Amino acid sequence: MPELPEVEVVRRGLEQWVSGRTVGGVQVLHPRAVRRHLGGGVDFAARLRGQRIGAARRRGKYLWLPLEGSGSAVLGHLGMSGQLLVQPEAAADEKHLRIRIRFEDGLGTELRFVDQRTFGGLSLHDTTPDGLPDAIAHIARDPLDPEFDDAAFHAALRLRRTTIKRALLDQSLISGVGNIYADEALWRARLHYDRPTAALNRPRSAELLGHVRDVMNAALAVGGTSFDSLYVNVNGQSGYFDRSLDAYGREDEPCRRCGTAMRRRPWMNRSSYYCPRCQRPPRPARSLPRVAS
Repeated sequence: MPELPEVEVVRRGLEQWVSGRTVGGVQVLHPRAVRRHLGGGVDFAARLRGQRIGAARRRGKYLWLPLEGSGSAVLGHLGMSGQLLVQPEAAADEKHLRIRIRFEDGLGTELRFVDQRTFGGLSLHDTTPDGLPDAIAHIARDPLDPEFDDAAFHAALRLRRTTIKRALLDQSLISGVGNIYADEALWRARLHYDRPTAALNRPRSAELLGHVRDVMNAALAVGGTSFDSLYVNVNGQSGYFDRSLDAYGREDEPCRRCGTAMRRRPWMNRSSYYCPRCQRPPRPARSLPRVAS
């Protein structure tokens, strides 16, 4: 699933090309693309028609289009291969086109949801008083949000009995961080992915947050990370941050800091990439000697 920088790039594209336009018509071409909309495809199309789209918003990996004056929003879930593309109406349909949204203004462009693997989709949801779709009200603020609470994040780390990478991927604690940017931030912070969160003091957690923000901002500057053609922005262009990765995907390549061969380890059905010298694993906890009764 795309992480915060990739979703933010798409959000900015929607802000430019879609926000402020009124929906003229909707075609749902595959039922799985609206499976998270309880009313189904016909209801989705009917409720969206005639609605004016507000400013595109994002929290973490999730983005949505508020519908002005309706108390609802279109929530976009990109999954593994979902793409929101702004295309000329006359352009040929993509092979995996799932939803088409046309507008009333006659500008000649439409919004298309394309999804090869059909893990993603669009759905309509009521919004909370602060404007979030109710389906993602539990998602924490992301580290680029001006209202993200650094002190609360540190306190939560100290209280949780977990490891640092698990905490970074916990969307109820900090949103938007996925496997790629977690590995990148941990490499920059010289922290092993299995280090217990309780062992992090306030300066170290602040340093880690700084690296998370730095790596995400660097990825944003070049359009995100694209390892294949599945992640693109609304104009179909790929990001280039994969050329700047220091940890992720670099197994057996020299660490850019010390020259040691990078390693990859299976981790929660994924992979973790790290430098065995710069990011030393935590020492096993010592068991206390048994006292004879």
